[in-house]
Amino acid sequence: MKYKYILFDLDGTLTDPKIGITKSVQYALEKNDIEVESIRELEKFIGPPLKDSFMQFYSFDDQRAVEAIEHYREYFKDKGIYENEVYKGIEALLRKLRSKGCIIAVATSKPTVFAKRIIEYFSLEKYFDIVVGSNLDGTRVDKAVIISFTINKLKIEELEQTVMIGDRKHDIIGALKNNVDSIGVVYGYGTLEELKAVKPTYIVDSIKGLYETLT
Repeated sequence: MKYKYILFDLDGTLTDPKIGITKSVQYALEKNDIEVESIRELEKFIGPPLKDSFMQFYSFDDQRAVEAIEHYREYFKDKGIYENEVYKGIEALLRKLRSKGCIIAVATSKPTVFAKRIIEYFSLEKYFDIVVGSNLDGTRVDKAVIISFTINKLKIEELEQTVMIGDRKHDIIGALKNNVDSIGVVYGYGTLEELKAVKPTYIVDSIKGLYETLT
């Protein structure tokens, strides 16, 4: 194996959360008297920290963005969290990596409590040594901080044997800040242009390509 320690982003990398996330954002915006008819317009929210996205795309100030996240979670915690599906081929990939002795982690900007529920809902918990996300109070949302926390929790010393896999620029930038390799996947929600701009170690367009790159 090329890597011993493999860190996966969740949304857009392990699972396709489009329906759940976009409907949750739509619900939060409605609470702010903003109507968005097509949830496709809200796919840009998949990946980055929610607070940043509400501020960037709808010019919410800090307090309004925090309130929007609370509304988002009203829908997400009971409905949106399950409007999600594992990408075809991911479980087989995880099984192969596990059989080869890899240490595998989830490193996501999604709150840890939700990330764990999703992983358990799809019965994937047996493949992961740790699931790390952000805190519900809005702390530890930066991907570089999440990756650093994961590395420390796993007591990783061989950074050259570590790789971060994700579909958005935040995953790649976070890896760079922690001096580990990265793989950008374009089957998720980041564009090829977005990923190329931040220069991941590798870019792949399929689960098969991801396995070939890891091995």
